[in-house]
Amino acid sequence: MQIGLIGLQNSGKSTLFYALSSTQPDADTLAKHDVLKAVVKVPDARLDELTALFNPKKKVNATLEMVVIPGLQISDTGKVKITSEFLNKVRNTDALLHVVRQFEDESIPHPESSIDVKRDIEFLETEFILTDMAFIENRIEKLNKDILKLKTDQLQKEMLLFKKLQAHIEQELPLRILHLDENEKKLLSGYQLLSIKPLIVGINFDENSKEVSEALVPEFQSCYDKSHLEIIPFFAKFEFELSQLSKEEADAFMSDFGITDSALARILRTAYKMLGLQSFFTVGEDECRAWTVKINSTAQESAGAIHTDFYDKFIRAEVVHYEDYIKHGSYPKCKEAGAWRLEGKEYKVKDGDILTIRHS
Repeated sequence: MQIGLIGLQNSGKSTLFYALSSTQPDADTLAKHDVLKAVVKVPDARLDELTALFNPKKKVNATLEMVVIPGLQISDTGKVKITSEFLNKVRNTDALLHVVRQFEDESIPHPESSIDVKRDIEFLETEFILTDMAFIENRIEKLNKDILKLKTDQLQKEMLLFKKLQAHIEQELPLRILHLDENEKKLLSGYQLLSIKPLIVGINFDENSKEVSEALVPEFQSCYDKSHLEIIPFFAKFEFELSQLSKEEADAFMSDFGITDSALARILRTAYKMLGLQSFFTVGEDECRAWTVKINSTAQESAGAIHTDFYDKFIRAEVVHYEDYIKHGSYPKCKEAGAWRLEGKEYKVKDGDILTIRHS
């Protein structure tokens, strides 16, 4: 899964990227204007606790890919313009994190010469809607021509779906709020429409504006509840400093600042929810690992996430939920308490399940 970091110049998206990836700015990369990309570990306190209990040789977190997407440029008139390079890269992502600036700093100019969170959010939202609108119109025009030549059920279904999209988006509403069934989602998956992508808005506050953020974020969120986007406040400079510390130092630093978890944890937790993802675990003396699957994935599908052979040769899954294991402390005690069970291939895996796959 790939999350694209987007935003206007000087919004703090690169600083946030370095904080999320726990990396340092690289002079060579910056000089070459290379795309910033990193595989990010998904923090999970449950995996940490299981690792402490099993003391394995290796702990493996679930991961997501983060990429900073360049391409927003200032035109000759001084206005921000959207480039085709930018749109093409956005299409290849699974979700978007739009970094919006709230902090004031005269030494770092804003492209629009003023700070306005709502304006900046709606700038890209509107561009994505207009781009999708044009694509949908073109697709309907092509479908009309194709249907005249060959009237297949598939083309007719696609036409009905695109007419549905058109009726919605002409109201200048993002496609992510339109209800689509699984078949419709599958039909659209190859088109990479922009306004259908899950969207998180990260508002970058000055680290001295924590109280201001607590007052403003609910106000901003209430404005966009119907748009199905999530607003997360963060403090880019603080988060970057936090990412360079050990866990013990970071925990103390966060406690002093008055927050319970990092922007990384909050952003990835939100991304998981919006993408419909969950984690299950495999544990043992060699390795404790978190695996990412879609919500409602079956035991057989989850086994396939571990290894493709496990899908084809699946027999049963031994299942104990994380909370039951922590409560009882061992597999034998979970069995005694009735918290251990065998499940078949159609069992719907739950977030936090610990699985042992039996296979041929």
